[in-house]
Amino acid sequence: MANNPIVNMFKVKELRERIFFTFIMLAIFRLGSILTVPGINPQALTAYFDSLSRGNAFVDYMDFFAGGAFSNFSVFMLGVMPYISTQIILQLALIIFPSLKKIAEEEGGTKKVNAWTRIGTVFVCLFQSLAVTVYAASIPNAIVISNPVFFKFIVMITVTTGTMITVWMGEQITARGIGNGISMLIFAGIVARLPSAVWELGRMVHNGDINIVFVIVVFIMFVAIIGLVVLEQQGQRKIPIHYAKRVVGRRMYGGQSTYLPFKINPSGVIPVIFASSFLTFPLQIATGLASNSRWLNKLAAFLTPTGVWYNVLLVLLIVFFAYFYTQVTMNPTEIAKQIRENGGSIPGIRTDKTEEHLQKVLNRLIFPGSLYLAGIAVLPTVIQNIFGFPQSISMLMGGTSLLILVGVDLDTMSQVEALLKMHHHDGLVKKGKLRSRNL
Repeated sequence: MANNPIVNMFKVKELRERIFFTFIMLAIFRLGSILTVPGINPQALTAYFDSLSRGNAFVDYMDFFAGGAFSNFSVFMLGVMPYISTQIILQLALIIFPSLKKIAEEEGGTKKVNAWTRIGTVFVCLFQSLAVTVYAASIPNAIVISNPVFFKFIVMITVTTGTMITVWMGEQITARGIGNGISMLIFAGIVARLPSAVWELGRMVHNGDINIVFVIVVFIMFVAIIGLVVLEQQGQRKIPIHYAKRVVGRRMYGGQSTYLPFKINPSGVIPVIFASSFLTFPLQIATGLASNSRWLNKLAAFLTPTGVWYNVLLVLLIVFFAYFYTQVTMNPTEIAKQIRENGGSIPGIRTDKTEEHLQKVLNRLIFPGSLYLAGIAVLPTVIQNIFGFPQSISMLMGGTSLLILVGVDLDTMSQVEALLKMHHHDGLVKKGKLRSRNL
């Protein structure tokens, strides 16, 4: 027991406090996910969603990221997706407009970008919450406030406040807890849906709606894909770098060889989260306002999460964001500049060709890695169409959920591993080679 890593986790005061703080924040997040916004009749919501024999593709999709908060019309029903959508828009703006990028690179520029992101999130939340009020009006007996203007005002203020609280909780987890806060909240939402999904799957097998053989086949696929995701997340390409000897004062530096690690999938699961949130925004607006417009109704049908065109767009966006995010976080120009300034070089590559070589290696890694992510992301649709699984179950047994669950788990374990090593304890694994995804 003395060398048990689980016991050691709670012996280290700093790690113990971080774990407890994370659990408290996640518990508050789950509590807010079941508190219905004012003006909504929970019984009417339950009766409406129970009446849908095959479920609602849009609601199941939104519940996937919010842990069931959307179908409850809770104060946290939008989760952190508006914040992520705003981040995407702002990052694209920084690349398109050089003046904004110049401001971001100045002293204090990061704080300005964060402030712009929060302000933009408020406007995105107000717009999305307005669509929520229209969607609620389509549910029989769901609204208990007779004044429609007052009802919209209450819901918009409540949902927007709930989202900003969720973002604040994520930032607190990052600073004072374990793991990346925003990712942990999405992780908690997915995990919270697992028990109900397993229960529903067992009920369908008992009633004969799904063949038990199909369940076994999908379960084997589930375990195999987890192994492949772990292998892909931990794999890396090592680029050798040799540093020449140089004299600074009376000391000699350099003269050693090391390597530059490029992960097989440098951007982790970020492209999947970005692509999903990027499609969530128009999907929610179109679905919420579809009853008032014919073309929005067509757009909502076009963007159905189980449809062909939605999955085609998802694949294209995953590939795009894989290249985009990697170029933002791992700029070959900056890396090559740092290597040259420190007297380093890549064996067999001319110094002035370092940037070109690094870009070539990254391109070879990003494209197959992004296709791998895209293939796993569309897996739930394949499971649903081939084996007849409901969307609420198939989304949790494959695709984005697996990538997020495994990725966030590896990231959190790597942080725990580092803290244990820092306090001279054995890590979670014997070899101690867990690597963070840098989410």
